[in-house]
Amino acid sequence: MSNRRRSKPRRRYGLVSLVAVVVLGGGAAAAVAATSGGSGSGDSRLVVSDATPAADGVSGAAPATASASGSGTATATASTKSSASAKASTSASSSAGASAGATSKAATATTPVKSVPLPARAPAVFTGRAFDACSAPTLATMTAWRKSSPYGAAAVYVGGRNRGCSQPQLTNSWVHSVSSAGWKLIPLYVGAQPPCQTGGNPERISAANAVSLGSTDGADAAAKASALGMRAGSAVYLDMESYDISNKPCVAAVLDYLKSWDRAVHSKGYWAGFYGFSQSSAAAVATAKSAGTADLPDAFWYARYDGNADTTTGFPFAGGLWTGHRRGHQYAVNFKETYGGASVTVDHDAWDGPVAIVG
Repeated sequence: MSNRRRSKPRRRYGLVSLVAVVVLGGGAAAAVAATSGGSGSGDSRLVVSDATPAADGVSGAAPATASASGSGTATATASTKSSASAKASTSASSSAGASAGATSKAATATTPVKSVPLPARAPAVFTGRAFDACSAPTLATMTAWRKSSPYGAAAVYVGGRNRGCSQPQLTNSWVHSVSSAGWKLIPLYVGAQPPCQTGGNPERISAANAVSLGSTDGADAAAKASALGMRAGSAVYLDMESYDISNKPCVAAVLDYLKSWDRAVHSKGYWAGFYGFSQSSAAAVATAKSAGTADLPDAFWYARYDGNADTTTGFPFAGGLWTGHRRGHQYAVNFKETYGGASVTVDHDAWDGPVAIVG
């Protein structure tokens, strides 16, 4: 994502045709140039999977759908291991005239966590091309881009202690104004990060705090979205950065946090979304989903830098996962683009999933 306390790798492509999920018509062509920042060798090879970044730091009712019109052409350069294993250490000393005595260490039983019902309101769905930027652009920029860019939705960072970029534009008034102009918004929350992840993130998951912290952060994510005018029935996406998924205790802690975050978001009437990298954080969630784990995200936004503006072709996980308008695909990053005279550095997303409900 563009919200990083670290340098994001830039992906360069040869001349790539960015085929959108829907055909967006009627816009002017735009000049697109790769940013000078970020890492990259400068070659023109097509990267077919996401590299692990340098760390730093719906089911339910039938969805209402929305699609965007507008177009532009762009040349891309660019467990729980039960601590209570019921070790009944029983020692018995018996001697003549003495009855046998036994001492047992009882296991600490884990109280089952109850799932929370899904939101009563069906999600609103957008299908088309979206972008995300580190900071929400100005209203003037959003107005200019709405008229001539190929995008119909924008991801915005609504909160989280690990959110790395300031958001001076992101207000309730801004949300209502851009929504009135026709934009769909994708709220993103930068929650606590994995215990095995390197970097200096101020909020980090641990095995001890995963459930409680997930609950607190999930409630905060819903509150932040609500304060911006994004109503119940909106989807809010948890941003989980790349980490070592061969570290099983780390994966377990992250999943505990994620499930608790999802339950908290559901309890406030919001749909739970997730953003992660296809070879790490997203892969761990997909594996758990395939295994039938409960309380996992309703919508799934994966980063895989293959230049493919689609949520189906090249989907790197089991095809039956998150079907029915519940996917987003971040397929390219760090492009400086200009539409209507306004320039912003953005990441590219193909979208077919839940978004915010405003108004």
